Amino acid sequence: MNGHCLCGAVSLTSPDSRAIGACHCGFCRRWGGGPLLAVHCGPDVQFQGSENITVYASSDWAQRAFCSKCGTHLYYKLLATGEYFVPAGVFESADFDLASQIYIDKKPGYYSFANQTPMLTEQQVIEQFSSPGSETTA
Repeated sequence: MNGHCLCGAVSLTSPDSRAIGACHCGFCRRWGGGPLLAVHCGPDVQFQGSENITVYASSDWAQRAFCSKCGTHLYYKLLATGEYFVPAGVFESADFDLASQIYIDKKPGYYSFANQTPMLTEQQVIEQFSSPGSETTA
């Protein structure tokens, strides 16, 4: 899959994936003004224009990045695995399916999705990803 930021200074190529996950945690909502709707792209994402990428260490276990020219959010990356979660809007294709929602107990009441998806609370996410070698999101 191919994508790029708003101004085109950064582009990326990712393995094909059609599933979007929605994260309702406070970090994601503060970062983008709403839930993060991201495609789990794994570790094999290639970036062009990397000199225009600014990386922010948002926690001990993850980084978030954006285009330094236009501010487009480019990814959330888990440090332990190198996996990228790329906002769906970055991609040229919009052929995605909402497949899951996490931190559902942190979702504010002013929006909701009609899609029926698996939903995990904050505690369930922590339990699922706190096994040895795994990390939580934020």
